[in-house]
Amino acid sequence: MVREAEKEDLKEILELYLCLHEESIPEESEHLFHTWEQIIHDENHHLIVNIVDGKIVSSCVCVIIPNLTRSVRPYAFIENVVTHTAFRGQGLASECLAYAKLIAIQNNCYKMMLLTGSKDEKTLNFYKNAGYNSSDKTAFIRWLNKT
Repeated sequence: MVREAEKEDLKEILELYLCLHEESIPEESEHLFHTWEQIIHDENHHLIVNIVDGKIVSSCVCVIIPNLTRSVRPYAFIENVVTHTAFRGQGLASECLAYAKLIAIQNNCYKMMLLTGSKDEKTLNFYKNAGYNSSDKTAFIRWLNKT
């Protein structure tokens, strides 16, 4: 079942992010809970989860970004696409991306974009099969104070 995250999902989402690139779950802090409240209450920030047998096993984030170009139409940015290692290859992340696409369409977005740090051909083909391409734009990243 795919849906948007709810307030009580924080612990499971942080556990799932260990399958993404996190090395540990952040310690409980005022900063963590404040950030979570911002995410949950931001109408442009959609944290999408896919649940199997009552457990969150896949997720992605879809952020709608207001824009002054393209007839003042927003665009969607996809981030943190992840599926628990034990559940990969079952189409669960594809379902999350499809849900994100619906959100983008409902918000009149003119495009969706995502970045991946993966060089794995299987991962790149996954995004291509989901309708994304790597030929229209060139991405550059500048890291700031990695912590």
